[in-house]
Amino acid sequence: MVVSRDKNPTAQETFLQMAQAAGLRGRLLITIGLLILVRLGIFIPIPGIDRVRFAAETSNSAVFGFLNIFTGGGFSTLGIFALGIIPYINASIIIQLMTTALPSLENLQKNEGEAGRRKISGITRYIALGWAVIQSAGLTLGILQKYAIEPNIWFTIGTIIALSAGSMLIMWISELITERGIGNGASLLIFVNIVAVLPQTLGNTIELAQTGGREAIAQVIVMLLVFLVMIVGIVFVQEGTRRITIIFARRQVGRRLYRERTSYLPLRLNQGGVMPIIFASAVLILPSSLAGFFANGDNPVSKVFIQFSNLITPGSWAYVAFYSVLILFFSYFYASLIFQPDDVSKNLKKMGASIPGKRPGEVTSRYLTGVSNRLTLLGAIFLSIVATVPTLVESAIGISSFRGFGATSLLILVGVAIDTAKQIQTYVISQRYEGMVKQ
Repeated sequence: MVVSRDKNPTAQETFLQMAQAAGLRGRLLITIGLLILVRLGIFIPIPGIDRVRFAAETSNSAVFGFLNIFTGGGFSTLGIFALGIIPYINASIIIQLMTTALPSLENLQKNEGEAGRRKISGITRYIALGWAVIQSAGLTLGILQKYAIEPNIWFTIGTIIALSAGSMLIMWISELITERGIGNGASLLIFVNIVAVLPQTLGNTIELAQTGGREAIAQVIVMLLVFLVMIVGIVFVQEGTRRITIIFARRQVGRRLYRERTSYLPLRLNQGGVMPIIFASAVLILPSSLAGFFANGDNPVSKVFIQFSNLITPGSWAYVAFYSVLILFFSYFYASLIFQPDDVSKNLKKMGASIPGKRPGEVTSRYLTGVSNRLTLLGAIFLSIVATVPTLVESAIGISSFRGFGATSLLILVGVAIDTAKQIQTYVISQRYEGMVKQ
């Protein structure tokens, strides 16, 4: 086998490990098999619904288009996986917000180790189940009057159970991929769902360019150039890090004197990766979803949802502002969960390391907090630009073929691909060192 002496494995070494190493090959096969299973489940329809009429009447809705992207077409076909991973994402948002607010949950996460994380995972599953039932009931009541062939109580109960069970199966598959496969299960499921509807989006765009004349061709070229620039920017920011120099003090072990060593502490520009924008998108579509469910209601609650949904339509300035605020909030929230300056400062002090010009302890903690906050702000601004600029450009030039597939989907595709590739590289490097030890 060809083994590179560089820090990162070459493409040849990576593919050889994927083909020859039993552990990595098994993880890849499990991941691919589970993803195929999810895709097949999307096409299992819920009986008793006029799906042709539902797809025709919701095809031009931005909200339904966005939901269809995240569910890989399962929402438009009204299959048993119509809700996809969305209830689990919403439950994760709720439990992480509760963790910062409730000391008992915070203690489970920080001090109880693996047992505490298992308890939090169990609570998250129960919340996801409750959220799935709520969303299933809302969707069922929304389609009951207009699209049900024979609306009755048994249809309502059966549809709610089918949608909820499908969502729970998706959640279980995502956790199985995370545990026994490659990459983050929830992110990979969203990645595959976005890729599944990409050919249709590209087909609609090509058809628009062929039938719309020179003006349509120019509009498509402009949109594709915007996406290309965004891909380059996403890769640049996802890989961007701030290296903080740290110095290990000289020490003596027996008669041997070890000199000062210099290393660095890497802080990512975008600490949360794709999760802030996924969470912000999930929160953003909630009012629009509720507005669709209560569209025929005359009560004050339904009117509030409808008015708010009209206010944050994609392309409007209210949409840009609200989306940017959500991304900023979840970026700081996720950064606070991932990076703990106090813990890092304590660990550096224990190892006899320090940052040049900063005293160990509280001074180092304040310095790291300031650097992390500035990096998070820059990352959040970038995420906001990536998420909103292509939507504004699409509205300005009048292209609707990319409806639902915006920069959010693009960021998720690139971010998940980078994270998964890094995990595969990490596994290949570990296999390389295991081979050296055996030799």
